[in-house]
Amino acid sequence: MKRFLEIIPGFISWNIIAFLFWGGYFFPDLTAYFILLFDVFWVYKGLSLLVATLVSHFRIQAATNLDWMKEVAGFGDWKKVRHIVVILVANEPKETVETTVEALSRQTFPTQQIGVVLAADSWSKTAKIYCDQIQKAYAKKFGSILVTLHPNNLPGEIKGKSSNEAWAARRAKEILIDKMGWDMRYTTITSNDADAILHRQYFAYLTFKFLDDPHRYLKFWQPAIVFYNNIWRIPMPSRVVNALSNIWQISILSRKDRLVNFSNYTASLQMIHDIGYWDTDVIPEDYRIFFKAFFALDGKVEVEPIFLPSSADAAESSSIWKTFYNDYQQKKRWAWGVSDLPLFIMMFISKPHISFVNKLLRIIRVIEDHILWPINWFMITAGVFIVTLVNPVFQRTSLGYALPKISSGLLSILLFALMILVFVELRQRPPRPKDQPRWKSWSAPFEFILMPVVAFFFGALPGLDAHTRLMLGKYIEYRVTEKIS
Repeated sequence: MKRFLEIIPGFISWNIIAFLFWGGYFFPDLTAYFILLFDVFWVYKGLSLLVATLVSHFRIQAATNLDWMKEVAGFGDWKKVRHIVVILVANEPKETVETTVEALSRQTFPTQQIGVVLAADSWSKTAKIYCDQIQKAYAKKFGSILVTLHPNNLPGEIKGKSSNEAWAARRAKEILIDKMGWDMRYTTITSNDADAILHRQYFAYLTFKFLDDPHRYLKFWQPAIVFYNNIWRIPMPSRVVNALSNIWQISILSRKDRLVNFSNYTASLQMIHDIGYWDTDVIPEDYRIFFKAFFALDGKVEVEPIFLPSSADAAESSSIWKTFYNDYQQKKRWAWGVSDLPLFIMMFISKPHISFVNKLLRIIRVIEDHILWPINWFMITAGVFIVTLVNPVFQRTSLGYALPKISSGLLSILLFALMILVFVELRQRPPRPKDQPRWKSWSAPFEFILMPVVAFFFGALPGLDAHTRLMLGKYIEYRVTEKIS
């Protein structure tokens, strides 16, 4: 059953792409209407994205300007709250991890109520050494700072973030809860990448949300993941692809029907403990932990937005081409989340008592995102060209003559939406550092003319790569995205 379900995404992707060629040749009218229907669907998605992005943008501005500690002070039990931050460390430079810890030390929420866990993986030769150094340097700035070392080659484990996170979280529970006496009912745990800089009000905002929610043990909390740490330093095509990712991550906060925790997120330690922590036999861990909790707790789990940014490093390397390669590999790893779909579908089937509508909507949203990932570019950018290329005779029919005009007319609506989205993204982007040339600021709005190219090489292609590997049973290994200090 699982192997059959693994074949389906790649089968669908390749057949839809192939349909543009053989359908355009044998059934051009049908193919043309299919392309136009897809264009209409994308106009709807584009306008929905625009509205959601604008709502999130204004809510982020409002949340940034609010003093969340004043809001927290209204709860009589706020001093009981503790936050565990698990920083996943692999082959990142010491400076990257130290910058993240330093940012945590500047939280507006009292740092003596924050416990930091530097979760080193033992396959990294240097991580444990510099984590020990950081632990000594920041020992007095937090309620606790621990260093854990995830062993290699434990039975049934796959090397990666998920297995390291499970190990670190269990050690943190043993030390902070069982030995030091932190109250599990008032403790959250945050999954934090080594390069992710949380907004200075994150834990104040989170504490308010945690205390204000009677269903706090059934929630994940998700900030906006934006790749701004090095956005001005990376090559132009990489800036475009990461800007598009930023737009999506900002918008998704206002779409609770689509919101699933991603990359950096928080949950109550009680819930994570009750469901058995992160799985250790997988590579993608964020969607997996959500659906594990969702189905284990009878479909009652939801993701709540935190309207603050969490700024991370975009993929980068020592040269332009190596940066492009790292960016491609990162996007392929994200697209590899499609490998979880068979498990989610089997969970769906095995839990008949959970609200059918609720679980169906959850599954459909994830299936839609992953199945369309490699298809979108071919349908929107190349669909009309492919049909007219393989069937020149069709161009001389009334529909063939009108197809490019109707399609471009529909997609021009998306162009208008894109211009507004680009403006919003540039407004949220941090100022250009002084060591970067001025022309990067002037050229920023015009960089998006590269979107059709970058959407292929950093969207459709890695997505198709992941689908094909899964279909053929050629599973990828965990690869940490390179970081440059």
